[in-house]
Amino acid sequence: MHASARTGGVHPSVPASRRTGPYVILTPLDPPHARVPVPERRHIARSEDGEHTVLLGTPLPGADHQAFLAEAETSRYLLGQFMAPATTCSAPGESAWHARPYLPALPLPTALAVHGGPLPERTVRALGAALAEALVVVHGQGLAHAGVSPAAVLLAADGPRLTCFGAVRAAAPEGAARSGLPGLDPGSLPPEQAAGGLPRPLGDVYALGATLAYAATGYTVPESDELPPALRTVIGRCLSRDPGNRPQLADLLAVFAPAPGNAEATGSTALLGPGWLPSRVIAAIAHQSAAVLAADIPRATVPASRQD
Repeated sequence: MHASARTGGVHPSVPASRRTGPYVILTPLDPPHARVPVPERRHIARSEDGEHTVLLGTPLPGADHQAFLAEAETSRYLLGQFMAPATTCSAPGESAWHARPYLPALPLPTALAVHGGPLPERTVRALGAALAEALVVVHGQGLAHAGVSPAAVLLAADGPRLTCFGAVRAAAPEGAARSGLPGLDPGSLPPEQAAGGLPRPLGDVYALGATLAYAATGYTVPESDELPPALRTVIGRCLSRDPGNRPQLADLLAVFAPAPGNAEATGSTALLGPGWLPSRVIAAIAHQSAAVLAADIPRATVPASRQD
């Protein structure tokens, strides 16, 4: 159990600036001044009794808090092992926030920085298979994710997690241009959605292609010859400006995780075994986990005359 839990809770003088709802912020998930846009502010936080550690999301300055919370509430019903839905949201009248249980994981851009460049093809294939499977489930629920981007993908030891559900819808309503809006990565924003179109499943395919291109090259819209030869065609099709020319998710799974023999399952699980992530990324995830476990809840300085 964490030290603050053993001592019966936190000191009452936790700085107000470090509180969000029932949680106390420990550390940001994303680096300051991140080069890749992040649709929301994300922090690792802990409940004031020290019992629960969460990944906390809050809207960017100037964002529509009501739209932000509407998407977070919908995400609570998402299914699938590679989704990371919100599990709790702020109550009416509170500042907007949502939270999900903390899982040691790195945002995809951080993983590339830790690795020192683009990720290996094996990692990209595993990532593509898992995220395609996640989107199959989302689309099967009658939804478009509308938030796939490099920053939305968290890499954990047992596979990726897809976050930032509905970021495009929350940024601006249908009919309003979204190009250049804060938090939306221009390279992974489907052209039809940038122009104000309603997010649809084939827009997720475009965004997935851009995210995989980023994982493989460090760019969401690379030159074709920068992509691994075996993935060049399928990622290129994902990035078609015409949604009708984009592949179906089943096509992507056939490339990333082809079923052995006549088996029906494509099996991303087989791709996510030991070694699917580079060693430096695994080490960074372990370091994050240890640092969070050891973190103390920040406390305000109490004048000496008021201390016991």
